[in-house]
Amino acid sequence: MEASEAKSKKTGASRLCCLCNQRRPVLKRPKTLQQICKECFYEVFEEEIHQVIVKNHLFKSGERVAIGASGGKDSTVLAYVLSELNRRHSYGLDLFLLSIDEGITGYRDDSLETVKRNELQYGLPLQILSYKDLYGWTMDDIVKMIGLKNNCTFCGVFRRQALDRGAALLKVDKLVTGHNADDIAETVLLNILRGDIARLSRCTSITTGEDGPIPRCKPFKYTYEKEIVMYAYFKKLDYFSTECIYSPNAYRGFAREFIKDLERLRPRAILDIIKSGEDFRIATTTKMPEQGTCERCGYISSQKWCKACVLLDGLNRGLPKMGIGRARGGVNGDHTKETKKLAKSIESKKCGSLDF
Repeated sequence: MEASEAKSKKTGASRLCCLCNQRRPVLKRPKTLQQICKECFYEVFEEEIHQVIVKNHLFKSGERVAIGASGGKDSTVLAYVLSELNRRHSYGLDLFLLSIDEGITGYRDDSLETVKRNELQYGLPLQILSYKDLYGWTMDDIVKMIGLKNNCTFCGVFRRQALDRGAALLKVDKLVTGHNADDIAETVLLNILRGDIARLSRCTSITTGEDGPIPRCKPFKYTYEKEIVMYAYFKKLDYFSTECIYSPNAYRGFAREFIKDLERLRPRAILDIIKSGEDFRIATTTKMPEQGTCERCGYISSQKWCKACVLLDGLNRGLPKMGIGRARGGVNGDHTKETKKLAKSIESKKCGSLDF
């Protein structure tokens, strides 16, 4: 009888949240495998992000901070949590939503409607910039010209510059993005696979771009994607969940699937990869290119002209593949000749309708 009662008590205890020991658990945390209740999950999720912000000195009181908002789960949860923590812990931040309209019919137009609802839900001012206004091209137009291969190169380069331009228009001190632990682990692997060792020392940094116009911060650096999804689900947050129609064949997608396979075998694999990236010893001879400014648009660049200007000029000249990859002298004489002609023509052409 005593053994039966002991077994019953033990079974009952195992059905309670391992943190508060009062409520029934509703999930097993992917990061720690703890079985916890909804209320405790909210608390530990938000507290971990608060500790990351405090320990890394991400913000100073009085700063204007733009949140890169796409309408997806990461940026929506970031906007919600940062608003809550700013109020609860008196960070003293002025928060804004900044969205980029790449011009992808059936994807970005729908997700921007979500961002507009978030603007009202969280009471945060919203700024939207479009590729069409900035560059004269939408991603739909670019894909029609170049096809589905290499289109992510254009989008990534244009989007990064568009975010900086939007942040400059808002006159903010910092730009925060929803890059999570999965994203950063993927980037570590991609840099290794591409042999881009110089960027390994930078890709795991929680704050980047301190030598540029506006620093970027990643409060979700140690936050698992699965936990972000769970938080959004339990909080019933309004977010857009459809994947970009042009991204299924992106190289990053293969790294993402590999990371998820590793996570199934070892939940800490994501954090271990990030730690490895942080601890890599980079040879002193391996350095990032020195940063300057683009002679054409004034944007930060390690070359005479920034990547966005080169890609844009190729589009305008009807030669969209001109800025893709690296030209190797002696391999393709016609390609090298065209590249030189392209570089010579860039100075006389304006980058976009907004001065940076």
